[in-house]
Amino acid sequence: GKNENLIASDIPAILEYTRDVYFLNNGEIAVVKKDEVMLYDEVLNPVNRDVFTVEWDVSQAEKAGYPHFMLKEIEEQPRALADTLNPRVKDGEINFDEIGIDDAMLAGIRKITIIACGTAYHASYVGKYIIERFARVPVEVEIASEFRYKNPIIDQDNFVIVVSQSGETADTIAALREAKSRGAFVLAIANVVGSTIAREADKVLYTRAGLEIAVASTKAYTTQLMALYMFALKLAYAKGGITKEEYHTYVAELQKVPENAEKVIQNKELLQKFAYEHFTEHSVFYIGRGLDYAMAMEGSLKLKEISYIHSEAYAGGELKHGTIALVEEGTLVVAVLTQGDLIEKCLSNVKEVTSRGAVVMVVTQEKYQDLVKDVADKIVTVPDAIDFEATITSIIPMQIFAYYMSVQKGCDVDKPRNLAKSVTVE
Repeated sequence: GKNENLIASDIPAILEYTRDVYFLNNGEIAVVKKDEVMLYDEVLNPVNRDVFTVEWDVSQAEKAGYPHFMLKEIEEQPRALADTLNPRVKDGEINFDEIGIDDAMLAGIRKITIIACGTAYHASYVGKYIIERFARVPVEVEIASEFRYKNPIIDQDNFVIVVSQSGETADTIAALREAKSRGAFVLAIANVVGSTIAREADKVLYTRAGLEIAVASTKAYTTQLMALYMFALKLAYAKGGITKEEYHTYVAELQKVPENAEKVIQNKELLQKFAYEHFTEHSVFYIGRGLDYAMAMEGSLKLKEISYIHSEAYAGGELKHGTIALVEEGTLVVAVLTQGDLIEKCLSNVKEVTSRGAVVMVVTQEKYQDLVKDVADKIVTVPDAIDFEATITSIIPMQIFAYYMSVQKGCDVDKPRNLAKSVTVE
């Protein structure tokens, strides 16, 4: 800093004062004085390191007239999605030259393990679905805190992807190191340049969401989805799972996602009104199938972490295996129905809960709203898209709904109790 030097555990804490930082590796020591910083390794040998300049705009750490950072970051998603995708599209195809992964390397991948925590875990679940569907490569998704203690079956034949917003998630770092110690190649999907995970992975795919202040992740999550979709499509083409024509079509559709996200955000008043009618709920259930189940999990997490309302997500087909016992007159159920091949099955699940008195909000594509109008108390639509790509925009209504539920309850939206933005401890 100017006439000072500072110590912090994460970049946002010091952006107000400086953009020039040193990152410490494990075992390193910094001697910090007002006018100098000296770095040493664990046996006190001096370490020479270039200063890293943070490129984030300081204005991103300001609310800019918004009542909360979370709302601001929800509305920044169209830009963040475009920034993550568009610079990596060349001649209608995904270009990963910047990270050093080419089609020949991708074609050799035989099995993938994706490791993450919390919201990033939900994004990883989507990644598994898309990769297996189009590239036909088996994918395991592991919770980082479980992976590190299970003596995992990982070797040099595994391609490992670790997903983290901050790049400082303690359990995910430990899982990354465990995978590398067993010979696996590790690709990181992260938002923070120079973070521990970014430095220690073999390659990094940055999400370019920009600075995210609110504890509840929004734009970091959707850009993780975008990164995983890009990887899945590039992998599928490299392995011959999709034709060149299909590849170009899917990429072109991905490029429409930012515009579709903007349309969803412009209709947030409907969700604000619905939240006003239901913020006194004590328990809310989310249901979906396939990709919609992944969205239900993330939607449920958003609600519980900022409004403190008990919320759970269930695969629609599991209702009869116990969950439906919790549904009674007036229970609020959010049903995510965006996938055409599953919508009839999902409708039967919605009918199961409405017959027991549930109030149902359906999140669906515009083209399917006539199919759900007879079973939904409230319909929230997202713009039409290829079904598997509608997933990215379908989470935004649930983010907005959770936000307004929290506002109505008078909760601290940006800093929910007991939670931290970067989980740097076990």
